[in-house]
Amino acid sequence: MSVVSFAGLPAGTRRTAARLVLAASLALAAGAAGAQEAPGAEVPPPQDTPYPGTIAIHVDASDILQGIFRTHETIPVKAGALTLLYPQWIPGSHSPTGPIAMLAGLRLTANGKPLMWKRDKYDVYAFHLDVPAGVSTIAADFQYLSPRSGGFEVTDRMMDMAWSNVALYPAGYFSRGITFAPSVTLAHGWQFGTALETSSQSGDTITFKPVTFNNLVDSPIYAGQHFKRVDLDPGGEAPVHLDIVADAPKYLQMTPAQLASHRALVTQAVKLFGSHHYDHYDFLFSLSDVLAGNGTEHHQSSEDGMEADYFTAWKDAAPGRDLLAHEYVHSWNGKFRRPADLRTPNFNVPMGDSLLWVYEGQTQYWGYVLTARSGLWTSEQFRDALAMVAANYDRNREGFQWRTIEDTTNDATAARRAGLPYRSWQMSEEYYSAGQMMWLEVDAKLRALTHDRRSLDDFARAFFGVDNGSYVTKTYTFDDVVAALSGVAKYDWAGFLHAHVDARKPPLLDGIEGSGWKLVYTDKESDYEKQYNSRPQSPRHMYNFAWSIGLTVAGQGQINDVRWEGPAFKAGVSTGATIVAVDGQDYSGEVLKQAITAARSSKAPITLLLKYQGSYRTVPVDYHDGLQYPHLVRVEGRPDYLSEIIAARK
Repeated sequence: MSVVSFAGLPAGTRRTAARLVLAASLALAAGAAGAQEAPGAEVPPPQDTPYPGTIAIHVDASDILQGIFRTHETIPVKAGALTLLYPQWIPGSHSPTGPIAMLAGLRLTANGKPLMWKRDKYDVYAFHLDVPAGVSTIAADFQYLSPRSGGFEVTDRMMDMAWSNVALYPAGYFSRGITFAPSVTLAHGWQFGTALETSSQSGDTITFKPVTFNNLVDSPIYAGQHFKRVDLDPGGEAPVHLDIVADAPKYLQMTPAQLASHRALVTQAVKLFGSHHYDHYDFLFSLSDVLAGNGTEHHQSSEDGMEADYFTAWKDAAPGRDLLAHEYVHSWNGKFRRPADLRTPNFNVPMGDSLLWVYEGQTQYWGYVLTARSGLWTSEQFRDALAMVAANYDRNREGFQWRTIEDTTNDATAARRAGLPYRSWQMSEEYYSAGQMMWLEVDAKLRALTHDRRSLDDFARAFFGVDNGSYVTKTYTFDDVVAALSGVAKYDWAGFLHAHVDARKPPLLDGIEGSGWKLVYTDKESDYEKQYNSRPQSPRHMYNFAWSIGLTVAGQGQINDVRWEGPAFKAGVSTGATIVAVDGQDYSGEVLKQAITAARSSKAPITLLLKYQGSYRTVPVDYHDGLQYPHLVRVEGRPDYLSEIIAARK
């Protein structure tokens, strides 16, 4: 998953609160199932044996007004006990967030007669039934009810369909041993993009070639009324396409320069890794102010979502532009090469997230680097984006006093990407950006150790670039990472990595200085940071006063986070409150900026009128150091590795 990116946060937004399991819904669903008589049974563990026969699955995805996906499966079976599973642990989410509460209307039949089923007593993702003697196939019919507020997966112009949401599969088998024959019916006239290979099409119904279940789940569909397919690797041995669905036709238009930068992304990635691990690759790219933003990795595709004006507002919308690069890198790091504890036999066996600081952290690093190498960012935009990440770990990550990067690999499961009351103290999946800062330091150290003859590029080629053309998953462990780094340059890499990922207060700014730059603060925003504050329609829009008064504030004054032990926190300001007024004036981001500036030459506190839980209170914040915005400046006399790192490869 990867993830939407703005400074300090992972690339990409992913399916979140609207698609998490709702406890009340689960209770109702389990109660309804339990009213039927069916034998109790444990969930059979997966075995590495082929499932006999092919499961046909058809999804009617044409109901774009009510957002209902209707599934019909025909499942070959044998008489006796059978357990059907709904996918729970979804790759890229790193957590058990399969939206089981959105499954409804489950009906199982054999020869047209209903079969009784019962949900497992302890596992709400498992459904048990007995197959009668003489029955060779059963039918499963149900609906997936996509969210109706926030996190939309369907609009009247486009949709994002994940097969993991609309499929049941038999327990007791590795997912790679179960073959599905998929088909889908789309809204009339819609076009689509997917990594699946089309077998035939009749009207609005598309039939795909049979595929193993693990690859089906790894191959979502984007479809829409306004669609454009762009070739990003003309003449390449493995085609790469940008499949765009947009809110309106005008948003599909690309300038020649934009096209060149997106094509350069593919070129630079292949130059970096020296290989590809796909037969073809599709960026499934939604440009919408309605469909949920997304950033989820797949082996031969990725789900990517940005605002509708991604192309048309190009000069004012650099933040988030690293999304495509991040998800593309995952084809090598996370899909082809995958941490051993993240490769599970099916989608209902718990995943281990211990090496996400490689899986996501190094992907976050390369996402920024490739965005610059391809020209999607200028070098200045790259440095400004990196400065914002560095500032978070300089002033706004007090949580490292009690947690480690390694411990934050549990956050996807523990917090399920829900909102946190004090993120700067609780922390949230720091393996992304803290991992990114660590890998910058590794790159700089490799260059210093080898007198600039070798770098992290050499690691990427040796570690992720092996077996060109193969897309059979190759797992790795901590020791494998250490060995590969040692192959580039001899050093105590195990000790280095442990000091960063297993220790509190890791030295996350050393990579900036090691690459010939340093972090400074001024009272002027970079042009890159200004773009956050000038795009209030963006879901990423936020005024970042974390490095000064200690607040991040959404467009209408809602306090998103309060920096732990920062000036606002010490004054008693709470996350979740809304700023109504500043020093007696109606709140706006500009008014708060002016107040922070004025307080620099005054002993009077900054007075905030807050509304919280229906009550109003006035809070004086004693802060007088003015606005603080991060920038990177050169350190004279040191090699400029940072500029070398982002230079396009010839």
